[in-house]
Amino acid sequence: MSEAIVAVLLVASGLLALTGALGLVRLPDYFLRMHAPSLAYTLGSWAVTLASIVHFTAHDSTLSLHVWLVIIVLSITAPVTTVLLARAALFRGRQAGEPLPAPLEAAPADGADKDAKAPAPPA
Repeated sequence: MSEAIVAVLLVASGLLALTGALGLVRLPDYFLRMHAPSLAYTLGSWAVTLASIVHFTAHDSTLSLHVWLVIIVLSITAPVTTVLLARAALFRGRQAGEPLPAPLEAAPADGADKDAKAPAPPA
């Protein structure tokens, strides 16, 4: 039974990697292309980690949690790497004078939409 669970998790991880690769090829802009592989990478890493936990726990007949160290390190380094790559691309784009994505606007402090009109008072 544990082999079937491990196989399903590993196949799911492979499908996630394929999805990330397709997103990398199909999306037109560098900044858009960053999302598909990073999301698939994160979910695929979790699937492989869970498969490893199931495999080693079934093989050793004891709960094996040392694999959690791998996913903790990956969960810390993947977002940091993505942010650094995005900042480097923004810097290079600014230096080359290329058109860049528009910056995000800050949300209003009260959480209301700044373009929305206030509702009329009840009569």
